[in-house]
Parts: sequence; structure tokens; C-alpha cells
Amino acid sequence: MLNAPLHVTLGRMPGELREEKMSAFKSDFLRVMSERGFIHQISDETGLDQLFAKETVSAYIGFDATAKSLHAGSLIQIMMLHWLQQTGHRPIALMGGGTSMIGDPSFKDEARKLLTPEDIENNLAGIRRNFAPYLKFGSGAGDAIMVNNADWLMEINYVNFLRDVGRHFSVNRMLAFDSVKLRLDREQSLSFLEFNYMILQAYDFVELYKRFGCRLQMGGSDQWGNIVNGIDLGHRMENAQLYAMTTPLLTTSSGAKMGKSASGAVWLDADMLSPYEFWQYWRNTEDADVGRFLKLYTTLPLDEVARLEKLGGSEINEAKKILATEITAMLHGREAAETASETARKTFEEGALADTLPSVEVARADLQAGIGMLSLFVTAGLAGSNSEARRHIQGGAVRLNDQPVADDRRVVTLEDLGAEGVVKLSLGRKKHVLVRAV
Repeated sequence: MLNAPLHVTLGRMPGELREEKMSAFKSDFLRVMSERGFIHQISDETGLDQLFAKETVSAYIGFDATAKSLHAGSLIQIMMLHWLQQTGHRPIALMGGGTSMIGDPSFKDEARKLLTPEDIENNLAGIRRNFAPYLKFGSGAGDAIMVNNADWLMEINYVNFLRDVGRHFSVNRMLAFDSVKLRLDREQSLSFLEFNYMILQAYDFVELYKRFGCRLQMGGSDQWGNIVNGIDLGHRMENAQLYAMTTPLLTTSSGAKMGKSASGAVWLDADMLSPYEFWQYWRNTEDADVGRFLKLYTTLPLDEVARLEKLGGSEINEAKKILATEITAMLHGREAAETASETARKTFEEGALADTLPSVEVARADLQAGIGMLSLFVTAGLAGSNSEARRHIQGGAVRLNDQPVADDRRVVTLEDLGAEGVVKLSLGRKKHVLVRAV
């Protein structure tokens, strides 16, 4: 039976990491994490604090290759790795080339779609680019490293793995984890394939300890059980003291999931979501979230954050612009962030048509024949389907060249091209796309 090793505290709930304990951290990294609101659970606060205070610590977060880019929901994890490096320690970005063959079932209602090796490799190529703005990679003691768990998982001999690793796991205990129990309580199928995911993730931790001396795994709070499995396995296989730290699973004040917008995922890749659209996502932050997001997603000093989060009334909009600009600058560069800010200012404050607004191209011949408004709205990415576009029109949220559209049978033609040679589509006050004829 798998027993928790010494120094692991199971089941810690939000808020139980007491304020006085957090303020007493001696290591720079944990002090930053606590002051900026990153910490949800730690397996051994005192032991981990002492470790960080006396040596350079290697810590990792795993990222499965489920898409060609990470989205804004992953930014809290990336920022943890960023601060880890800034405080003198070594981040490990673990690419899930092997675990992506299965897919993490944690708190999912159904199995993920199985990806082909080609899909995974293409996705990994895109995800690797997401880290470059936040981490310095290299061979130095504090330089970040990127590792692919396919390097060891794809070489496993199944019988040997069952004998050497599987024997340390209790099925009874695995069934008791919330991530598994929730699926079973709902009478939703959990395949044997998915059930193995937590064993593979635990083995990743042990393998990273053996290869790179990695002592800490970090992740969202939904990964707590999986990470503790790795701590236990490391104790049994290597007699190693490993550690866990998780972040809160973030939602907005209104309960919306981070990284998702009305029009889809908020991708980190500029080819999948423009810097302007990324900037706009953060500019639309709810008032109650501004201070929290400034701490988590920017590197602004905490005294400046405290000043900004005290702003009220219309002044809170200035704090939101700073939030959007700082987050965008970290990802896409200062120039792109300032351009996005200026585009928004011209569009919303001056009513001008900024040529840096997101745009799509359509064939001039198609416009000459006429394109249905519903179809064009979907093409522009402002709606996911004709029926959704129709609902927006019926709700009075759609404009064509700044004029309200009330007829969902409206056809857009070359005659709608403005003096700038584009058609401007708008959804509400804050979403605009230029349609260019080519």
C-alpha cells in the first residue's frame, strides 16, 4: 500500500496556509509566491523554505501537448517558472510528449481525444515558443531547461514497469482521489488507459529527480493528488524527499474560467490570437480582479499594484489598461503592447479606423457576388456559427461600418467597402474585425 512519506500534509484546503506562516518565509521564491497570491497548497512549508534558502533548487511543471499553443489559463504556471528563475533557481518545463498519448483525465467528464504522434510533435513545436518570452534557456546553473517525457516513457518495458513502479501503487487509494472519484460518482467511464496517467506523472517526477536533481513539482490545485503520488514514489524508489506546491484554480470574479473568452481560447501564440485581441482580453478584466491579476500576471512592484487596485470609478479603467499592456508586453514585446493600446485608444476614444485592428481576407469575387452577414461574421471569428451570429444581430450587438444591423439576411457586397478599402464588423463596443477584399 502506498503510504505518505514523512513531511507530506495531505488535504490542505484554501486558506489553511496561514497568513503569518506565509509572511515568515525566509526564501525569496516562496516569499514572492505568497505575497503575490500563487500559493494554494505546499506539502511541507518549512522543509521547502529551508531548501530554497540554502541551495539552487530545480523545480518543474508539466505541460501536455493538447493544442498548438498554450492559452491564458497556463500563464499562472508559466509565471511561477519565471519567478523561480528570477529568484536564482532552475525551472524545468516538462513537455508531455509521452503523457499526451493518453491525456490527463483529472476532473474531466470524458476521455480526451487521442492524438497521433504527428499531432503531438506539431503541438510541441508551437508550445515551446510560448516559453521564450518568460524564461532564459541554457546550460548555466540557473538556466531553464526543456525536457520531453517521451524520452523515457516511450522506452518503458511494460512488464518491468509494472514490477518496479506499479507495485508501489494502491488501487484503493487511487480510486479515492477526487479527480477519479468525481468521474466514478457520476457513473462516467474511466478507461484503464486514463487510469494509468497518474502513475506516469508520478514516474516523471522520479525520473526528473534522477536526471536533474529536481526536488519540487508545481501545478494547479487539480494536480495535488498526482503530485503527491510522485512524492510518495520518489520516497519509495529513491529514498528522496520531494515537494509539492500548487496554485489556486483561477476563475474571474463572476465565475468564468481563465483563458476562455466568448469567442474562444485566449491563445499565447500571436498567429492564433493577435496581440491586440490578447490585450483586449485583459483590458476587459472585471473590476474586482484587477489587483489580483496585477500580482499574478505582471512583475510590477507590489506598492504600485497596491496603488492601482485602490483606484475606483472611471479611474479603474486606467489600471485595466496598465494590466493589459504589462501582460501583453511580457508575451509579445513592449512595442506590440503599446501598438495594441494605441489601436484601442483610436478605436474607442477617437472613433477612428485603426489599420492594426484584427483583419480577415475574403475574395473580391465573393464580395462582388455578395456574402451573407451571418457567414461573414463566422469567417471573421466573431461568432462560432450562423445561429450564434443571428442571436447577436437579434440582440442588437452587431454593426457594419459602425451602423447597426437589424436584418440577419443582410448581404455584404463591394459597395460596403469604405474609403480605406475595408469593411468594419463590430460585435458590441469592444470587438472589431476588418474585412479586406483580395
